[in-house]
Amino acid sequence: MSTYSLAVDIGASSGRLILGHLENGKLKLNEIHRFENNIIRKGDHYCWDVERLFQEIKTGIKACNSLGIKPESIGIDTWAVDFVLLDDENQLVTDAVAYRDPRTDGVMEEVFKKIPKEKLYLETGIQFQKFNTIYQLYALKLKSPEVLKEAKSFLMIPEYFNFLLTGKKANEYTNATSTQLVNAFTKNWDADLLNELDINRDIFHEIKPPKTILGTLSEELVAEFGFDMKVILPATHDTGSAVISVPELEDTIYISSGTWSLIGVENHFPICVPKALEYNFTNEGGLDYRFRFLKNIMGLWMIQEVKRNYDDRYSFAELVELARSETEFHSIVNVDDDRFLKPDNMIEEIQAYCLETKQQVPETPGQLAKCVYESLVESYKNAINEIEEIFEKTYSKINVIGGGCQNEMLNQLIADVLQKEVYAGPVEATAIGNLVAQLMALGEIANIDEARKIIKDSFEVKTYKALNV
Repeated sequence: MSTYSLAVDIGASSGRLILGHLENGKLKLNEIHRFENNIIRKGDHYCWDVERLFQEIKTGIKACNSLGIKPESIGIDTWAVDFVLLDDENQLVTDAVAYRDPRTDGVMEEVFKKIPKEKLYLETGIQFQKFNTIYQLYALKLKSPEVLKEAKSFLMIPEYFNFLLTGKKANEYTNATSTQLVNAFTKNWDADLLNELDINRDIFHEIKPPKTILGTLSEELVAEFGFDMKVILPATHDTGSAVISVPELEDTIYISSGTWSLIGVENHFPICVPKALEYNFTNEGGLDYRFRFLKNIMGLWMIQEVKRNYDDRYSFAELVELARSETEFHSIVNVDDDRFLKPDNMIEEIQAYCLETKQQVPETPGQLAKCVYESLVESYKNAINEIEEIFEKTYSKINVIGGGCQNEMLNQLIADVLQKEVYAGPVEATAIGNLVAQLMALGEIANIDEARKIIKDSFEVKTYKALNV
């Protein structure tokens, strides 16, 4: 009988639970539950509704019963940097404040007064983004010090869900590295940085690597679900799981395409050289202590917001077709400008940028969509040029993974503008990476090389070649 594992993959706009098992050497997937995820307003902050998200996880687990399947294991991945703090009775002392909340405005510069920017990069290798966990924690230190004093436990979002499932607390390596508080070389919490910021080291837990079996479900949940499972740590940072799914990494740059675009290469050691600092690349942890040398840049968030601002009158597919028809429109915005992080109205923000930069102002849905797609590709081009400069080599292939790889117009644009072959797929890259990490922990798959071979044999990957060579 097949061994089933259950991947819980929650992104910034949606979540899903996917069952996976091996059959004749191929990985088979079955999505059993999907739900929306949105930032909500709670008091003065934009937050994640973690209570609802956990109920959705439970709903998905219960769906296994209707299929007559009892999974051997479950693993959870989410976006990075966000966290909760618990008191000594394991009650929340903070809401799960979202990274798009403005509480970190100006805080990065305050941290630099304590820790020089160069030192922070040399020790952590993590790119500077104003919403990194280090700045969120320091914002609490500056504005709500009583909260940090009350806190006894720091858990990132998937780690909090693991705690609710098992009663056990642990910080997972790939997600922990995104905090900008983990030393890139010791792979542990950087006590010197925490001391400099006067943040209590004791609230952090032991960092566990992916493939760790954390434990089993609590007795209460076993009774509720009717079965027990091992709770296994995948790469709990969704990009860490997604990159496992890149079928062929030789001579390949990957783009993990979703709400954010993560562009980079896999490496076996961190690169903390001045040029990487200058270009603001990150060295996030990966499976088997590999490093994801990448740049985190704007992704499909902008088109998601444009769609929302049009009251969802147009589907994503319709916006693509409307963009195709705007053959004469070519205005470009800097997608990585902070003004696009969480504007009141994305359409008006794009239009204002074009007006300020004396470009044609997009007026129609097609013009706005084309502006977003071409602007994203321009940002991709810049990041890839920087990677090639740092590594002193030219990459011939780009592998786009994740939900964004279904956008054929965007894939072709990438191929045309960068003059490289583009491979699109697999779509469910994050859930696949989550599942194979569990299957490795269970002994069903030997190692990451075997996992990638299985993935390559299991899922369709489309090829796009530059049309204007």
